[in-house]
Amino acid sequence: MSEISTEIGKRIRNFRKMRHLTLDELSAIICKSKSTISKYEKGEIAVDIETLYEIADALHIHVEQLLYCRPRSTVLESKGTHPAFFDGVSQFFSYVFDGRNNQILRCVFDVLSETVHNQYKIMLYMNFTDFNRYQNCENTYWGYIEHYDAVTNIVLTNQDHPMEKASVQILASYLDADTKWGLWNGFSSRPMMPIAMKMLFSRSPLKEDLELVKKLKVSKEDIRLLKLYNMLSVT
Repeated sequence: MSEISTEIGKRIRNFRKMRHLTLDELSAIICKSKSTISKYEKGEIAVDIETLYEIADALHIHVEQLLYCRPRSTVLESKGTHPAFFDGVSQFFSYVFDGRNNQILRCVFDVLSETVHNQYKIMLYMNFTDFNRYQNCENTYWGYIEHYDAVTNIVLTNQDHPMEKASVQILASYLDADTKWGLWNGFSSRPMMPIAMKMLFSRSPLKEDLELVKKLKVSKEDIRLLKLYNMLSVT
């Protein structure tokens, strides 16, 4: 049983359960036996490339979401002379506060691959209960992060609702810090309306306490600047 087969099997099982598919139902879709799929999920046998694509199609996900890459020391790279917030990470985290149900929404970003100079393909998993199973989340987005010295831009598409787009802007990513603020822009489906939210980024998970809630909520200073500039700004 290899590490790669085990990790891919875990991903198959998590996404299958997210889609509320039984082993029997998945086996019927990809024309494999129930016992074979069970062995895939347990990591007892390796999944061939063609079957991996068939499983991804059956689960309505990108095949990259099933792949497992051993941790590498550097994925996102700083091109400048100063230390960069995103330098050397293959995964990072963010948080927003949802005032509709008064709770923190946690997010995980996985960096998949570099597509062109300074641009990387990413997956975003938003609103989950367990960091160990973060792919079992309410919303999944895929897109690109453009990583420069002065600014980082993230452009995303909802996995299940392709018409739903979102973007994030992060200023001064060349500055090293424990956390970094960004502005999330997108659409809310509860109710349907355009929104902009403060998003706090971190290279590691943060303690979810009242202090974090206070930081994520719109403050009096945010409102003062909103009135001054007639726009929501995050610094």
